[in-house]
Amino acid sequence: MPRQPGPAGTIRYWAAAKAAAGTAEEPYAATTLAEALDAARRRHEGRPEFARVLLRCSFLVDGDPVGTRDHSTVQLAEGGTVEVLPPFAGG
Repeated sequence: MPRQPGPAGTIRYWAAAKAAAGTAEEPYAATTLAEALDAARRRHEGRPEFARVLLRCSFLVDGDPVGTRDHSTVQLAEGGTVEVLPPFAGG
């Protein structure tokens, strides 16, 4: 039996992440943040800078900072939003 996709929502990319992805946002169908990011890496494998930028990013899931939590433990909700935030310069 094929695996059912997880909840569906939106990944939004900001600044350098947006430039590396070539898009401001795209849908996800994943149960965890790790699954959503793995799928995004596969979608953008023709853009090697994308995977490098993700390594430096922080993430918000439905407005809550992920921080240092293991991405495989961060659950995604139906209709949710993942914000991908690269480091910002300035002070």
